[in-house]
Amino acid sequence: MPSIRPLLAATGLVAALALTATACGPTENKAGGDKPSSPAVSAPAPAGDGDHALPKDLADKLREHGVDPEKWKNGEWRNWNKDTWLREAKDFVNPVIEGLWKPERMRTAKDPAKTMTASDLSSGQGVSDPTPRPVRAQPEKTPYTRHGAPVGKLFFDSPQGSMVCSGTVVKDVNNPGRSNLVWTAGHCVHAGGTGGWYRNIVFVPAYNNNALAPDALQAAPPREEAPYGAYWADWVTTSGEWIRGGGPTGGSGAPYDYAVMHVKPQRGGRSLEETVGTAVAVDFRAPDTRRISAMGAWGYPAGAPYNGYVMHKCVDRPGRLSLSPTTPTMHRIGCTMTGGSSGGGWFVNDGTGGLKLVSNTSIKPVTGGWLAGPRLGRGAEQVYTTVSRRFGRS
Repeated sequence: MPSIRPLLAATGLVAALALTATACGPTENKAGGDKPSSPAVSAPAPAGDGDHALPKDLADKLREHGVDPEKWKNGEWRNWNKDTWLREAKDFVNPVIEGLWKPERMRTAKDPAKTMTASDLSSGQGVSDPTPRPVRAQPEKTPYTRHGAPVGKLFFDSPQGSMVCSGTVVKDVNNPGRSNLVWTAGHCVHAGGTGGWYRNIVFVPAYNNNALAPDALQAAPPREEAPYGAYWADWVTTSGEWIRGGGPTGGSGAPYDYAVMHVKPQRGGRSLEETVGTAVAVDFRAPDTRRISAMGAWGYPAGAPYNGYVMHKCVDRPGRLSLSPTTPTMHRIGCTMTGGSSGGGWFVNDGTGGLKLVSNTSIKPVTGGWLAGPRLGRGAEQVYTTVSRRFGRS
């Protein structure tokens, strides 16, 4: 029988997330202990009021790498040749391609699950806490614009095709009330040690607002699928550890598998936070895992038995997972969510009736049943601060 304490804590977390969501509809106005990481900083594009032409700095950057900007927009981005796949922190480019992410294209995107085998986990034995019991993921209440507005779905292109992850609108300390920042996983924006930056990255908050079935969503108006619209990333940061050591099963970069995106405001210049109506604060000094009574993960699981159309959540008492004696331990909770939930935020109560983000979904075992996410300490704060300052008010 499940213990009472996590269930009571779960109720509090669910209520808190609902309180952070906007009460407006989509058309209304209204300390971690990891070492400092080397932030991977992308080159920014201007975030003008709806100017979707290819910015000159991005065009120049493509030319530097021998890529014709017009060819890029007309399909050259599909060339994943090792010599042209931009990988270094300074080389990120993500020019807006109008009409690329049509609803039908979003619906065919796949999940980039990072799964661990028993051998992957063996080196951490003796430090990890016992494997948690599975916690069945529960669908979030609808409409998401009221019950989970900060949570959304990430779409991007990889050599394997169109992919999906999850993300969270987070507060920006240098732009209070006007944040354009989204928290996600490093493996949702960069392939790690064997590849480079993914392309055509967009964020859709409160995707599929009323959890419609695929056939019903296809027949519904666009505002059902993207109630707040789609936001293109114009700047991305992730950890240097992820770029150097991230791999298909997480690799040595898994404890540093986090990323911060700055998205381009839509026409009119309203920020993402103003449009959605809320954002979640990030806590880089959360207590040790063993002192947290409950932690909740939100996201859009797309691997079987889920289909990626419905926002889900899991709440459990967290434990520690160690992948190596030389890297920080990760948070781990019981949860049945699958790939596609990667990058989704992990929350704890902030003590005032709201929530704060303390991790994101990174890896899971092949057999399912639990999720693990990085502890956010000085390295994660450095990544966050880099992008926040870049777009801070003067």
